[in-house]
Amino acid sequence: MTTDTQGFKTVATFTEKVQADMTVALLGDNGIPAGVFGADSSYPSLGYARPIEVKVNESDYEAAMSILAAASKAE
Repeated sequence: MTTDTQGFKTVATFTEKVQADMTVALLGDNGIPAGVFGADSSYPSLGYARPIEVKVNESDYEAAMSILAAASKAE
């Protein structure tokens, strides 16, 4: 995924905020702080043009990706 200049890495992108919020909750439940970026638009339909991203600290990236992969397999 991508890295930005503030030391965060994107672990997932979505078009709907509720999906991003659920991902942040999953990561938080596993001890990884995460944040939602790009969801504060007054026009929710813009999510299709500008995705909503879930980001974690660079140091948590590998652990976060492992948790998300395990959750994906469980579905």
